[in-house]
Amino acid sequence: MRTLQIPFGRLAVLFVALTLSARAVEIPEPTVEPKKVEAVSGKAPSDAIVLFDGKDLSQFVDAKGEPAKWEVKNGVATVNGTGDIYTMQSFGDCQLHVEWATPTKIVGEGQGRGNSGVFLQSKYENQVLDSYTNKTKFHGQASAVYKQTAPLVNASRKPGEWQIYDIIYHAPRFDDKGKVTTSARVTVLHNGVLVQNNTEIKGSTSFTGDVHYEKHGAKEPLKLQDHHNPVRYRNIWIREL
Repeated sequence: MRTLQIPFGRLAVLFVALTLSARAVEIPEPTVEPKKVEAVSGKAPSDAIVLFDGKDLSQFVDAKGEPAKWEVKNGVATVNGTGDIYTMQSFGDCQLHVEWATPTKIVGEGQGRGNSGVFLQSKYENQVLDSYTNKTKFHGQASAVYKQTAPLVNASRKPGEWQIYDIIYHAPRFDDKGKVTTSARVTVLHNGVLVQNNTEIKGSTSFTGDVHYEKHGAKEPLKLQDHHNPVRYRNIWIREL
């Protein structure tokens, strides 16, 4: 068998040519200047839509489209058994900030303790639950994509303490026939800790286990769940992406 021999000089030229070729990627210079956003610690960014600032639930309605009836007192909205509430405005891709707290007094266990939920586009739930020392199914604890994906870690604080969700959400895309072409994805920081890392949402987080997509609008309301536990909410804002 004959061995192909390339003179050293030619080999060096070939190496340089391949290296330059690999580096010859032109990156266009951006033509749009990023807009200025005021970001003050503890406050919503200046370009955010404030959904609840502690004054009232005027940005929310109930399932019948009537004014939301959760109790608002001392800057806090509390679930009171009057049903789920929905934002009047619809959203798709977004950055969402929600602060919540389960009851200080521990009542119930598993899914019956401090249960609520943040439903993106009214269909895809990030679970709210007292998961501090509360054993339950892993994909049903706080910050899980309900019945689909458990959080990477349990970052829950004690019952009664305020907790924070910072959520980056990308909505699903559908073709003209209603078939999903791109699944929804979500990244969640729970109390500043990454718990969902660009997680694929496999479909509506239904209670029946029949997980699938059904075509819906590019933008849909955000839903906060009334699971008959007096979970509290405050400081809710959203940025459209």
